[in-house]
Amino acid sequence: QVQLVESGGGSAQAGGSLRLSCAASGYIYSRYCLGWFRQAPGKEREGVAAIYDGWHYAASAKGRFTISQDTVDNPLYLQMNSLKPDDTAMYYCAVGKCWGSWSEPGKYNYWGQGTQVTVSS
Repeated sequence: QVQLVESGGGSAQAGGSLRLSCAASGYIYSRYCLGWFRQAPGKEREGVAAIYDGWHYAASAKGRFTISQDTVDNPLYLQMNSLKPDDTAMYYCAVGKCWGSWSEPGKYNYWGQGTQVTVSS
């Protein structure tokens, strides 16, 4: 059983930065996708970034956010720069067999509990 625990959320001013971390325990298949998603109140959960055969980003995150993992045993990170109020959401890390559909939440098998990010203008 895979368990994921996010941390690093909080409040930031527009233009500021936050770094989210996701610590994983349990066996993670080497071909799994590692992703970050977010969900704002009243909106659907959306993919932000993922690692699967390379790095993938949503258009809203490209150029501002960076997903990284030093080694398979290290946490998964999401460095968020130039934050905007529209980035306000609950952020989740997820692991699963996305098989290329990295931004589809239904493709992921395991989820963390989420960490809140609030960006004020």
